[in-house]
Amino acid sequence: MRTITRDRVKNRGPIRARKAEIQYASQLRKVSRQVGQFVGMFNPGDPQALPTITNMLDRYSEALGDWAVRTATKMLTEVDSRDRQSWMELAADMSKELREEIRTAPTGKLFQALLDEQVTLIKSLPTDAAKRVHELTIKGMEDSTRAKEIAKEIGRTGEVSASRANLIARTEVARTASTLTQARAEHIGSDGYIWRTSKDSDVRHSHKQMEGKFIRWDSPPTLSDGTTTHAGQIYNCRCYPEPVIPEV
Repeated sequence: MRTITRDRVKNRGPIRARKAEIQYASQLRKVSRQVGQFVGMFNPGDPQALPTITNMLDRYSEALGDWAVRTATKMLTEVDSRDRQSWMELAADMSKELREEIRTAPTGKLFQALLDEQVTLIKSLPTDAAKRVHELTIKGMEDSTRAKEIAKEIGRTGEVSASRANLIARTEVARTASTLTQARAEHIGSDGYIWRTSKDSDVRHSHKQMEGKFIRWDSPPTLSDGTTTHAGQIYNCRCYPEPVIPEV
C-alpha cells in the first residue's frame, strides 16, 4: 500500500478557515457588547448591585440557547463544507473505494458533539463575565486603596468579554477543522498526519518545533511546553494536520 498526503489541496490550512473565524467572532462579540451594556447599567464596584448583575447575566445566558445553536451550526456547517470540499478535490486522485469512503464518512455524531460544545462556550460568555464582576467587586471591598482601579477593571468587562469571544472563535474554528479532518482521515484508514504550522512570527516555539513531523492520530504528542495536543486542537492554535492517506 502506498500513501499520499493532502498537501496538494491548495486551499488547505489557516487561510481557508479565516472567513469562518471572522464571521464567528463577529457574532460572539455581539454577546460581549450586550454583556458590557448590562454591566454598565450599574455603578462599578457596588456590592449591592451584584445579585442583580449576576441574575441578569445568568438569565441572558439561558436566553441565548436557540441563538447559540443557530450561530454555532452556521460556523460548523461552513467549516465542514470546506473540509468536505478539500477531501473531494483530493478524491479525484484516489481509488473509487476510497472516494466512496470519504463521501460516506460518519461525522454526524461528531458534528453534534461539536455543536453542544460550542453552545456551552457561547452561553459561558455572560456567566464568566458575572463571575469576573463578582470577584473584582469583592477585591474592591477587601482593598479600598484599589477601589478606583478595580472599578475601572469592572468597567472593562465588555472589552474583556470581546477578547475572549475572539479567542473562542480563533480556537474553535481551527479545532473544528482539525477534528473533522481527523475523523474523515481515520475513517479511510489513515494512521497519522504531518504537522503543519502557519509559518509566521505568531507560531509558538513549541509548535514550530513540530513542523513537518509525522504524528499518529491515536497518540497526540506532548510538546516542549508541556501541552499534549494534535495540530489545531488547542487554544489559539492555527496549525493544521496534513493527513497521510493510504492509497490502494
